[in-house]
Amino acid sequence: MAPPVTERWCLALILLFLSLFVQSSTAIYCGAEDCYALLGVAQDANASDIKRSYYKLSLQHHPDKNPDPESRKLFVKIATAYEILKDNTTRAQYDYAIEHPEEVFYNTAQYYRAKYGHKSDPRAVLVGLLVVLSAFQYLNNVARYNEAIATVKRTPAYKNKLKALELERTGGVTNKKKGSKQIDQKLQEELSNELDLQIKGAEKPSVWELLGVRFILLPYTIIKLLAWYSSWVWRYKVKKAPYSWEDASYLTRRSLSVPADAWANLDEYRKEDLVQKRLWEKQNLENYFAEMRKESKRRR
Repeated sequence: MAPPVTERWCLALILLFLSLFVQSSTAIYCGAEDCYALLGVAQDANASDIKRSYYKLSLQHHPDKNPDPESRKLFVKIATAYEILKDNTTRAQYDYAIEHPEEVFYNTAQYYRAKYGHKSDPRAVLVGLLVVLSAFQYLNNVARYNEAIATVKRTPAYKNKLKALELERTGGVTNKKKGSKQIDQKLQEELSNELDLQIKGAEKPSVWELLGVRFILLPYTIIKLLAWYSSWVWRYKVKKAPYSWEDASYLTRRSLSVPADAWANLDEYRKEDLVQKRLWEKQNLENYFAEMRKESKRRR
């Protein structure tokens, strides 16, 4: 039983569609022409024969020597064929496309990879990527910082600090004249610059924190880290020396998982009390957490 007319038409369209793609997979290199035929060499010709034939044909059809428009078009085709066949990689891909024209997508991907992929220096791509990411990072940090500053300046605590600093600068005298509004505004800007605003999560942007700068300084950072670790092992593992205040504070902060800025905001008495508990030792840390849980239950 013959298939219905609709199915025959669908099958014909599919075959036509595939034939167009198959043709394009072999024509993406030298168009409808054969690259070897354009240079007048066999498919098994060596590199010397291909080069010799190209120079001979290019001299014959070069626009400076042959003004014929058709010859000029042929010269472009010859140059394209030589660019493909002179490179071992692209030549191997072209030979594969000739032998396997049905592998349309694979042949097309290999062609464009060879044509454009090798022209991009990975080092240049990496540098460009770092520059772009660093620029976006810096602009984002500036925007977040300015937004945080604007929010802080609207709080009563900031306005009180600014008022106190203004009174200190003016000797306790404020100018209440109407014409002094602009002067006061300028004075407030100067005073606000004197206030040290430390905003958690929106620190003042710094080029040293940019991704590109940190990548450049990565070797120095690694060397510095190795030197610090070697010094730590020598002092506290080999020589069994007692921990310094800075190192004991670091161990305490790490044991409690406290960020550096939060630790810096603790009062000195609290820091000293925590350091003396030697919380970097497992048993002491467990006892400390047990005491904190008991204290929390007692307050409830």
